[in-house]
Amino acid sequence: MSVLELSRVSKTYDGGITALRDANLTIAPGDDLAIVGPSGSGKSTLLNLMGTLDRPTSGTIEISGTDTSQLSDAELSRLRSRWIGFVFQQSHLAERLDAVDNVTAGLLYAGVPRSQRRDRAVAALDRVGLGHRHDHLPHQLSGGERQRVGIARALVNAPAMVLADEPTGALDQATGRSVLALFRELNAQGTTIAVITHDSSVAAAFSRRVKIRDGLLTEEVVR
Repeated sequence: MSVLELSRVSKTYDGGITALRDANLTIAPGDDLAIVGPSGSGKSTLLNLMGTLDRPTSGTIEISGTDTSQLSDAELSRLRSRWIGFVFQQSHLAERLDAVDNVTAGLLYAGVPRSQRRDRAVAALDRVGLGHRHDHLPHQLSGGERQRVGIARALVNAPAMVLADEPTGALDQATGRSVLALFRELNAQGTTIAVITHDSSVAAAFSRRVKIRDGLLTEEVVR
């Protein structure tokens, strides 16, 4: 069963602007995928649809075999919190919470008992190489460490897929490379990774590459 499947998905906004056209995409367990395209190509629309943050105008989106069009907003929210972990360009950490508590926040809406949250957050931080930074506040962390906390938060509920939006965009090149290396390591351990990027050099780090332009998925390269 695929982790995510888009079948003939289109998205048209008010005013007749079509941002995504008849898109087909299948992501299997264990895939590592980059979707690459310039500004205005439809990447953000595709991200929102893949992450079930928005609904398509036409077509179907399935998450682990579940047709999302049949779900209420509350059901969709529960599905999203269980199956998808998000990583963004900015880590969006709460400045007054230490690393563990920032990661624990990712479990608040997933129904995880309070007694289990800290242990799971610590394990997620250890997994991304921050075992020595559990009690550090965001301002005590480097940019790369902050992003790793964000990745730990995405991983903490063991999602079927991590969906990352320009995860290296706010980092210098060396730090960005270390984050990409972490994604490769996580993928080698079995985590499904999908990254949205405008940077072809970032896309080159992934086994599958899909190009998007003018709302069309125009080419897929598998190596």
